[in-house]
Amino acid sequence: MLENLTFFADVFQVERQEREERIARLLDFARLTEFQKRRAAHLSGGMQKKLALACTLIHRPEIIFLDEPTTGVDPVSRREFWDILTELHVQGVTLFVSTPYMDEAERCSRVALMFEGSVIVCDVPERIKGLVEGELLELRPERLREASRIIGELPGVLEVQTYGDLLHVFVDDAARRAPAIQEALAGAGIAVQGLRQTRPRMEDAFISLIRKRLGERE
Repeated sequence: MLENLTFFADVFQVERQEREERIARLLDFARLTEFQKRRAAHLSGGMQKKLALACTLIHRPEIIFLDEPTTGVDPVSRREFWDILTELHVQGVTLFVSTPYMDEAERCSRVALMFEGSVIVCDVPERIKGLVEGELLELRPERLREASRIIGELPGVLEVQTYGDLLHVFVDDAARRAPAIQEALAGAGIAVQGLRQTRPRMEDAFISLIRKRLGERE
Protein backbone atom coordinates (compact mmCIF):
# COMPACT_ATOMS: atom_id res chain seq x y z
CA MET A 1 0.00 0.00 0.00
CA LEU A 2 2.84 2.40 0.83
CA GLU A 3 4.38 1.71 -2.57
CA ASN A 4 1.16 2.79 -4.27
CA LEU A 5 1.05 6.07 -2.37
CA THR A 6 4.76 6.70 -2.94
CA PHE A 7 4.35 6.05 -6.67
CA PHE A 8 1.55 8.62 -6.99
CA ALA A 9 3.55 11.08 -4.90
CA ASP A 10 6.32 10.72 -7.51
CA VAL A 11 3.87 11.10 -10.40
CA PHE A 12 2.45 14.32 -8.95
CA GLN A 13 5.90 15.57 -7.90
CA VAL A 14 5.11 15.91 -4.21
CA GLU A 15 8.12 17.36 -2.40
CA ARG A 16 10.03 14.66 -0.51
CA GLN A 17 10.05 16.64 2.74
CA GLU A 18 6.22 16.73 2.64
CA ARG A 19 5.66 13.19 1.39
CA GLU A 20 6.01 11.20 4.61
CA GLU A 21 3.71 13.47 6.60
CA ARG A 22 1.12 13.62 3.80
CA ILE A 23 1.04 9.83 3.32
CA ALA A 24 0.64 9.26 7.06
CA ARG A 25 -2.20 11.78 7.16
CA LEU A 26 -3.98 10.18 4.20
CA LEU A 27 -3.67 6.67 5.65
CA ASP A 28 -5.22 7.90 8.87
CA PHE A 29 -7.89 9.86 6.98
CA ALA A 30 -8.85 6.76 4.96
CA ARG A 31 -8.74 4.48 8.05
CA LEU A 32 -5.94 2.42 6.48
CA THR A 33 -2.98 3.02 8.81
CA GLU A 34 -2.95 -0.49 10.29
CA PHE A 35 -2.93 -2.01 6.77
CA GLN A 36 -0.18 0.17 5.28
CA LYS A 37 2.26 -2.72 4.77
CA ARG A 38 -0.30 -5.00 3.12
CA ARG A 39 -0.16 -5.51 -0.64
CA ALA A 40 -2.92 -3.70 -2.50
CA ALA A 41 -3.96 -6.94 -4.22
CA HIS A 42 -4.66 -8.46 -0.80
CA LEU A 43 -6.98 -5.67 0.34
CA SER A 44 -10.76 -6.01 0.39
CA GLY A 45 -12.77 -4.25 -2.31
CA GLY A 46 -13.71 -1.45 0.06
CA MET A 47 -10.11 -0.92 1.16
CA GLN A 48 -8.94 -0.83 -2.46
CA LYS A 49 -11.47 1.93 -3.16
CA LYS A 50 -10.22 3.93 -0.18
CA LEU A 51 -6.60 3.39 -1.23
CA ALA A 52 -7.43 4.66 -4.73
CA LEU A 53 -9.00 7.76 -3.18
CA ALA A 54 -5.94 8.31 -0.97
CA CYS A 55 -3.70 8.10 -4.05
CA THR A 56 -5.93 10.66 -5.77
CA LEU A 57 -5.60 13.03 -2.80
CA ILE A 58 -1.81 12.86 -2.53
CA HIS A 59 -1.35 16.15 -4.45
CA ARG A 60 -4.28 17.94 -2.74
CA PRO A 61 -6.59 18.43 -5.75
CA GLU A 62 -9.37 21.01 -5.63
CA ILE A 63 -11.70 18.93 -7.84
CA ILE A 64 -12.16 15.14 -7.92
CA PHE A 65 -14.17 13.09 -10.43
CA LEU A 66 -15.38 9.71 -9.12
CA ASP A 67 -17.06 7.20 -11.45
CA GLU A 68 -19.31 4.86 -9.42
CA PRO A 69 -16.70 4.67 -6.62
CA THR A 70 -18.66 2.31 -4.35
CA THR A 71 -19.92 -0.22 -6.90
CA GLY A 72 -19.16 -3.76 -5.75
CA VAL A 73 -18.24 -2.97 -2.14
CA ASP A 74 -20.06 -4.07 1.02
CA PRO A 75 -22.54 -1.74 2.78
CA VAL A 76 -20.19 -0.93 5.68
CA SER A 77 -17.34 0.06 3.35
CA ARG A 78 -19.77 2.07 1.24
CA ARG A 79 -20.86 4.05 4.29
CA GLU A 80 -17.25 4.61 5.40
CA PHE A 81 -16.30 5.78 1.90
CA TRP A 82 -19.10 8.34 1.89
CA ASP A 83 -18.08 9.53 5.35
CA ILE A 84 -14.67 10.27 3.84
CA LEU A 85 -16.24 12.09 0.88
CA THR A 86 -18.33 14.17 3.28
CA GLU A 87 -15.18 15.20 5.16
CA LEU A 88 -13.56 16.21 1.87
CA HIS A 89 -16.61 18.28 0.96
CA VAL A 90 -16.45 20.06 4.32
CA GLN A 91 -12.78 20.82 3.63
CA GLY A 92 -13.76 22.58 0.40
CA VAL A 93 -12.98 19.90 -2.19
CA THR A 94 -15.42 19.85 -5.14
CA LEU A 95 -16.64 16.32 -5.89
CA PHE A 96 -18.29 15.09 -9.09
CA VAL A 97 -19.69 11.61 -8.42
CA SER A 98 -21.57 9.27 -10.74
CA THR A 99 -23.58 6.60 -8.93
CA PRO A 100 -26.42 4.15 -9.61
CA TYR A 101 -27.45 4.37 -5.93
CA MET A 102 -30.13 6.96 -5.26
CA ASP A 103 -29.38 7.09 -1.52
CA GLU A 104 -25.85 8.22 -2.43
CA ALA A 105 -27.15 10.81 -4.88
CA GLU A 106 -29.33 12.20 -2.10
CA ARG A 107 -26.19 13.02 -0.08
CA CYS A 108 -24.92 15.40 -2.77
CA SER A 109 -25.54 19.15 -2.76
CA ARG A 110 -26.77 19.06 -6.39
CA VAL A 111 -28.00 16.10 -8.41
CA ALA A 112 -28.33 15.56 -12.15
CA LEU A 113 -30.59 12.63 -13.03
CA MET A 114 -29.80 11.02 -16.39
CA PHE A 115 -31.96 8.81 -18.58
CA GLU A 116 -30.94 7.41 -21.96
CA GLY A 117 -27.86 9.63 -22.03
CA SER A 118 -29.67 12.90 -21.30
CA VAL A 119 -30.03 14.96 -18.13
CA ILE A 120 -33.74 15.09 -17.30
CA VAL A 121 -33.36 17.31 -14.22
CA CYS A 122 -30.55 19.01 -12.30
CA ASP A 123 -31.24 20.62 -8.92
CA VAL A 124 -30.82 20.22 -5.18
CA PRO A 125 -32.22 16.91 -3.83
CA GLU A 126 -35.19 18.42 -1.97
CA ARG A 127 -36.44 20.25 -5.06
CA ILE A 128 -36.11 17.14 -7.20
CA LYS A 129 -38.14 15.11 -4.71
CA GLY A 130 -40.66 17.94 -4.69
CA LEU A 131 -41.29 17.41 -8.41
CA VAL A 132 -43.21 14.21 -7.66
CA GLU A 133 -46.94 14.82 -7.92
CA GLY A 134 -49.21 14.00 -4.99
CA GLU A 135 -48.65 12.53 -1.54
CA LEU A 136 -46.99 9.18 -0.86
CA LEU A 137 -48.49 6.16 0.90
CA GLU A 138 -46.34 3.11 1.66
CA LEU A 139 -47.81 -0.33 2.34
CA ARG A 140 -46.88 -4.01 2.42
CA PRO A 141 -49.73 -6.06 0.93
CA GLU A 142 -50.04 -9.75 0.23
CA ARG A 143 -50.32 -10.73 -3.47
CA LEU A 144 -48.28 -7.73 -4.54
CA ARG A 145 -49.14 -7.66 -8.25
CA GLU A 146 -52.85 -8.03 -7.70
CA ALA A 147 -52.77 -5.34 -5.01
CA SER A 148 -50.89 -3.00 -7.34
CA ARG A 149 -53.49 -3.51 -10.08
CA ILE A 150 -56.44 -2.93 -7.73
CA ILE A 151 -54.90 0.21 -6.22
CA GLY A 152 -53.99 1.61 -9.63
CA GLU A 153 -57.65 1.55 -10.66
CA LEU A 154 -58.88 3.52 -7.63
CA PRO A 155 -59.91 7.20 -7.85
CA GLY A 156 -57.25 9.68 -6.76
CA VAL A 157 -54.33 7.29 -7.33
CA LEU A 158 -51.69 8.98 -9.48
CA GLU A 159 -48.97 6.31 -9.61
CA VAL A 160 -47.99 2.96 -8.07
CA GLN A 161 -44.35 1.88 -7.68
CA THR A 162 -43.02 -1.47 -6.43
CA TYR A 163 -40.07 -1.71 -3.99
CA GLY A 164 -39.38 -5.33 -3.08
CA ASP A 165 -42.41 -6.37 -1.03
CA LEU A 166 -43.60 -2.76 -0.64
CA LEU A 167 -45.87 -0.59 -2.74
CA HIS A 168 -45.39 3.16 -2.99
CA VAL A 169 -48.69 4.77 -3.95
CA PHE A 170 -48.89 8.42 -4.98
CA VAL A 171 -52.33 9.90 -4.35
CA ASP A 172 -53.95 13.32 -4.50
CA ASP A 173 -54.96 13.23 -0.80
CA ALA A 174 -53.33 10.68 1.53
CA ALA A 175 -55.78 11.10 4.41
CA ARG A 176 -58.73 10.59 2.09
CA ARG A 177 -57.36 7.76 -0.08
CA ALA A 178 -55.73 5.54 2.58
CA PRO A 179 -59.06 4.20 3.94
CA ALA A 180 -60.29 3.58 0.38
CA ILE A 181 -57.15 1.58 -0.43
CA GLN A 182 -57.54 -0.54 2.70
CA GLU A 183 -61.20 -1.14 1.93
CA ALA A 184 -60.53 -2.14 -1.69
CA LEU A 185 -57.79 -4.59 -0.73
CA ALA A 186 -59.84 -6.05 2.13
CA GLY A 187 -62.70 -6.58 -0.31
CA ALA A 188 -60.34 -8.63 -2.49
CA GLY A 189 -59.15 -10.64 0.50
CA ILE A 190 -55.68 -9.07 0.49
CA ALA A 191 -54.14 -8.43 3.91
CA VAL A 192 -52.11 -5.23 4.38
CA GLN A 193 -49.33 -4.43 6.81
CA GLY A 194 -47.96 -1.02 7.72
CA LEU A 195 -49.97 1.42 5.61
CA ARG A 196 -48.51 4.85 6.32
CA GLN A 197 -47.85 8.21 4.74
CA THR A 198 -44.18 8.99 4.13
CA ARG A 199 -41.96 11.39 2.19
CA PRO A 200 -40.76 10.59 -1.35
CA ARG A 201 -37.18 9.42 -1.74
CA MET A 202 -34.84 10.26 -4.58
CA GLU A 203 -35.57 6.89 -6.16
CA ASP A 204 -39.30 7.65 -6.12
CA ALA A 205 -38.64 10.92 -7.91
CA PHE A 206 -36.32 9.31 -10.47
CA ILE A 207 -38.82 6.60 -11.40
CA SER A 208 -41.70 9.08 -11.52
CA LEU A 209 -39.78 11.49 -13.76
CA ILE A 210 -38.76 8.67 -16.12
CA ARG A 211 -42.34 7.44 -16.39
CA LYS A 212 -43.48 10.98 -17.10
CA ARG A 213 -40.84 11.33 -19.82
CA LEU A 214 -41.88 8.03 -21.40
CA GLY A 215 -45.54 9.02 -21.19
CA GLU A 216 -44.84 12.23 -23.12
CA ARG A 217 -43.61 10.14 -26.05
CA GLU A 218 -46.86 8.21 -26.37
